[in-house]
Amino acid sequence: MSDSVEDCGDCTDPRAAVTEAEVEALVRGICFKTGPPRCLGVEVEWLVHELRRPQLSVTPERLEAAYAALRTVPLESALTVEPGGQLELSSPPAASLMECIGTVSADLDAVRAVLAEDGLGLVGFGHDPWHAPRRFLRRPRYDAMETCLDRTGTAGRHMMCSSASVQVCVDAGHEEPGPLGHGRRWWLAHQLGPVLVAAFANSPLVGHRPTGWRSTRQLHWTEIGPDRAGAPPLNGDPRGAWARHVLDAPVMCVRRDDGAWDVPEGLTLREWTRSGVPRPPTREDVDYHLTTLFPPVRPRGHLELRMIDAQPGDDGWIVPLAVTAALFDDPEAAETAYRTVKPLTERALNLPAPHNPLWIDAARDGLGDPELREAATVCFAAALQALPRLGAAPEVTGAVAAYIDRYVARGRCPADDLLDRVRGTALPPSRLRSTRGTSTIHGKDIRT
Repeated sequence: MSDSVEDCGDCTDPRAAVTEAEVEALVRGICFKTGPPRCLGVEVEWLVHELRRPQLSVTPERLEAAYAALRTVPLESALTVEPGGQLELSSPPAASLMECIGTVSADLDAVRAVLAEDGLGLVGFGHDPWHAPRRFLRRPRYDAMETCLDRTGTAGRHMMCSSASVQVCVDAGHEEPGPLGHGRRWWLAHQLGPVLVAAFANSPLVGHRPTGWRSTRQLHWTEIGPDRAGAPPLNGDPRGAWARHVLDAPVMCVRRDDGAWDVPEGLTLREWTRSGVPRPPTREDVDYHLTTLFPPVRPRGHLELRMIDAQPGDDGWIVPLAVTAALFDDPEAAETAYRTVKPLTERALNLPAPHNPLWIDAARDGLGDPELREAATVCFAAALQALPRLGAAPEVTGAVAAYIDRYVARGRCPADDLLDRVRGTALPPSRLRSTRGTSTIHGKDIRT
């Protein structure tokens, strides 16, 4: 990603105690690293289930054996395992959309081949539609996280163990104002977010039954609460707003070298720096604290958009990656997106995302919401026009066009397909297939 870093004081020693002022300078220095948008990334999460009958649960022993085998496979993407056993691939920063797609597609091919040897496969849902949350990883981090999140209900367990997403990472943007300026991109990420939630919603079921929400995954993020899973206000300097949010967010845990970690209740990072109790926080503690905040847009030098549900199909993740990249990195498409979503902001009532009516309507209704459908129609069309300018292959533009035909133009999202199946109203495949047919990327069909 981009290289510029602001001065963060004398806080480079990871184990040295830090003051409140040093924490603020540190966060401001690392959260938005500005420069020309030049890199792109994606993090794809998957549920792992039986290859032939994905509704069957996989034992922890089989998951552990499969992941042990995967650790021997050379991949360009980083492979990690989530608390419930979900698998995640995080791409390295790519210089182009097609480079990013090529890297992750090749890695997914290798991962699927290893899993298939044990009769396992990857399934793309925003939330597991069949099984109750179940912890796979038993580590102090996740023990502390579970204890902390349980204080506000069961949403945290669903998030940890049953959810999966497509997270698109874009550069923070120019320091200067304009369509590609970091202030505009920060604002756009939060205001375009509901359109992306609605268009890619794919988690309407829990325990085989409809929840009443197109994106139950997004509902659970909202239920975790604004301090941990919310955004800061948008009416100000992004760096300052995010630094204040980080300082005023509750500390999830105080780590120990051995034994269970402390899980304080109501202790903010700001209060911890001032009191030094139970011990003074260090640079390592600040870095860790940042990983325990789950806003819909996380600034990590670049911007990590976290609101998109995992998508159906082997290559379903490519469409949200391509659409998001186009709307952020093509100046003309970015300007169109900005003008299109600006009228929607009135519905947010000046409340931070995702705890405002606009985000809630997007998660509940998907593109059944007329205004979100209209905005999605314009934004997806702008993205489709921009993709050739970003060097997208015809197969990618074809996949986006097919998605528009199947979902956006009809005011639907993948969640509606799942609901139709549950209700017995699903159309036959011939009625759903786009006139554009089947595209191919890296030798694989993208079913549309």
